[in-house]
Amino acid sequence: MRERVTRWLFAPRPIARLALIRIAAPLAIVGFMSSRVIHADDWLSAAGFRVPAIADWRQPLPLPAPPVWAAWTIAIALVVAGVATALGAFTRWASAAFAVVLVYVALADRLAAFTVSKLAPMIALVLCLTPSGAAYSIDAWRRRRRDEPPPTLVSGGCVSFFQILLPVFYFSSGLCKASHDWLSESHVLWTHLHDSYQTWISWQLANLLPPFAWTAIQAAVLAFEVGAPLWFALPWTRRYAMGFGVVMHLMIGLMFGPVIWFSLLMIALLVPSYAPERWLARVLPARPTDQR
Repeated sequence: MRERVTRWLFAPRPIARLALIRIAAPLAIVGFMSSRVIHADDWLSAAGFRVPAIADWRQPLPLPAPPVWAAWTIAIALVVAGVATALGAFTRWASAAFAVVLVYVALADRLAAFTVSKLAPMIALVLCLTPSGAAYSIDAWRRRRRDEPPPTLVSGGCVSFFQILLPVFYFSSGLCKASHDWLSESHVLWTHLHDSYQTWISWQLANLLPPFAWTAIQAAVLAFEVGAPLWFALPWTRRYAMGFGVVMHLMIGLMFGPVIWFSLLMIALLVPSYAPERWLARVLPARPTDQR
């Protein structure tokens, strides 16, 4: 059993999986941050509202507000590093800088820190520590000019990290829902449709579908999340679990306005991690070469 687990964790995987995450995830993160970046002075500097710098368990690392020029520099660095990571340009340095800036803005903007803010630094760090820019990137193009062909395979751990992260994330989310009111109240999802994130689509669906339909969807989402480790572990349910997750995140993004960037980020992790290899080959065709 141990050998099977070790083989699954570290068996070579197509580098296209890692490259797709490197391309799509930073763009979703930059998209989420874009509404903040355009107001960098109000977002980060002393010109905007700042949480008082009181060191306690709720804000263990209070950061002083930078001047306005520094706030704009940080915001520009975030965008440049994120786009450079997606393009695979000086990927190690770009993704390292992206991770550092993302950690800073998450700590500096504690009031508006969202799921994307907390996932983003870890994703950038993993992209930095793996050969995510070795193929399908500007770095790979530069090496090809020196007759250094890019690899088609990557160590399995680089991909299995994300393949484990997603079921753990979903299970944790489902466990929190089940331990609160998603089991005791049948109309939790129905009430979410009328929140401040309501869109035209959620308004239309709330009027078209009967309340019991939302109860059924609520139960399906809870079953998917709580059972995610099983759905993604079993080969015969994995593809259906990926499809359910994509549809779920699309509906979340369409029905809850600003959450669209979270949905895009999760899809950017979900599809490259679990899509069949022949699907990936259509998007990023491989060239026969060595392994990295």
